[in-house]
Amino acid sequence: MSNSRSATAIASPNIAFIKYWGNRDQNLRIPANGSISMTLGGLETRTTVTFDARLAEDLFLLDGTRTTDAALLRVSHHLDLIRELAGLKLHARVESRNNFPVASGVASSASAFAALTLAACAAAGLDLHARMLSRLARRGSGSASRSIFGGFVECVAGQDDQTSFSQQLAPPEHWELVDLVAVVTREKKPVSSTAGHALADTSPLQAARVADAPRRLQICRDAILTRNFPRLASIAELDSNMMHAVMLTSTPPLAYWNPETVQVMKQVVAWRASGLPVFYTVDAGPNVHCITLAEHAAEISRRLRSIAGILDVLRAPPGDGARLA
Repeated sequence: MSNSRSATAIASPNIAFIKYWGNRDQNLRIPANGSISMTLGGLETRTTVTFDARLAEDLFLLDGTRTTDAALLRVSHHLDLIRELAGLKLHARVESRNNFPVASGVASSASAFAALTLAACAAAGLDLHARMLSRLARRGSGSASRSIFGGFVECVAGQDDQTSFSQQLAPPEHWELVDLVAVVTREKKPVSSTAGHALADTSPLQAARVADAPRRLQICRDAILTRNFPRLASIAELDSNMMHAVMLTSTPPLAYWNPETVQVMKQVVAWRASGLPVFYTVDAGPNVHCITLAEHAAEISRRLRSIAGILDVLRAPPGDGARLA
């Protein structure tokens, strides 16, 4: 290898219809339950990894700003996994940019670690199949495992590192859904998803949520494959509410919603009752993902923008998986 070797990858966040919350193994990020998501086209993390013999330590620049905190440690730890696989001892410069708000419930860690995994593997000379990439990405962020793939994706919880991976359920063109993300804040959330996962088992509701997950996964899987919007709407809203119920009953409790979050949720339920195909789902953050059919996206977006406190509405159809630039 010459003095340096570089690669750039692009990955998109995803929105989970059946959500992963809590880990069976915190260190390996083996999820407590399986999950199903849609990769969000148009929202992107672009990451360049350069392994360089002249570097004395890893460097991490996020949206142009050098980080020296826990984010750098997390990136370095992930690079260590890839360096070990490649038999590489070089430090790396990592530059990552996002075109959407980070750490606010739009799954920025999913796209971040999917892009980092693919770029670092390419720069290190590793040619890994998609399942292995999804397993590696999971070690950085559980939801990143799903962002390796495009379209509609299922993460199999598994029992260990080998059996916990993601796979595509259907390609992006399978169903013209649109995620309209109602941005109610661009502020970084006070409790990270990683810290939140560690609290899941302190909730008396978590065991019941996990035990019921196979049923919800089957309903969601069937709804996607048959393009049954009402069925997907009901199970996704239920699953989102169940996850937030676990958060609210954890010790200490986690309350990610803002007043505007609740207002959007209520409006979406009212709009659906009036005949508009739309449902909400909320990740670990205050921003609300409003899922609708493509032909109704303009109307739903207009209505969302009319709600007081909405800063922006991001539009994302089903998107592609992680790829080299």
